[in-house]
Amino acid sequence: MNILVVEDEKSLSNAIKKLLEQQGYFVDAVYDGLEAIDYAKGMDYRLIILDVMLPKLDGFEVVRILRKDGVNTPILMLTARTAVGDKVTGLNYGADDYMTKPFDAEELLARVGALTRRTGEVIVDKLRYQDLELDVNSAELSCGGESVQLSRKEFEVLRSFLYNPTMTITTDSLLTNVWGVESDATDNNVEVYISFIRKKLKYLKSRVAIKKIQKIGYRLETAQAEEEAK
Repeated sequence: MNILVVEDEKSLSNAIKKLLEQQGYFVDAVYDGLEAIDYAKGMDYRLIILDVMLPKLDGFEVVRILRKDGVNTPILMLTARTAVGDKVTGLNYGADDYMTKPFDAEELLARVGALTRRTGEVIVDKLRYQDLELDVNSAELSCGGESVQLSRKEFEVLRSFLYNPTMTITTDSLLTNVWGVESDATDNNVEVYISFIRKKLKYLKSRVAIKKIQKIGYRLETAQAEEEAK
């Protein structure tokens, strides 16, 4: 189950991400309102955990835009604001629940569980895209009749792409979601693991490739798409 966390305080974002991942959720983390809208529209999340005070676009406006554009993903708002009026504003804009900071981890998990159950919990064991199949339990990547074992970091990087197969994944997003906000990892670490994955895709003779988008990040492409673009 995939959850989007939108929180500009990176230490808190990382703590929420780790807490949810320990419960078996897959988590993407972004840090401003505009990026939140891009991710929420581009990916089928089961829940969005959304801070109110965000750079570029506040959480209230994010909720308003998403609901106006037909995104019905459950939204749990997190904020340091305690005024009843703020809670009412968030709920009136279309949020499903509201928690104030600081919050208890057990209560957060209980609310996450309640909101995700409303839409029916689906346990995903395999991610598929084009000719690839990734087993999320064993980290085994298959294509046709061949398969390879991925390392933990290879698995986490490739999983980010397969969960968002039509999106360009920024390098910063990979660093945060795979290595963690407090890690000393750099762009070079991402490039190294992308290289490892490319070699395994080549070994499997997959049509899928990972293309680098200069100064932004990476995205998935297929041989079929490249032929149609010519």
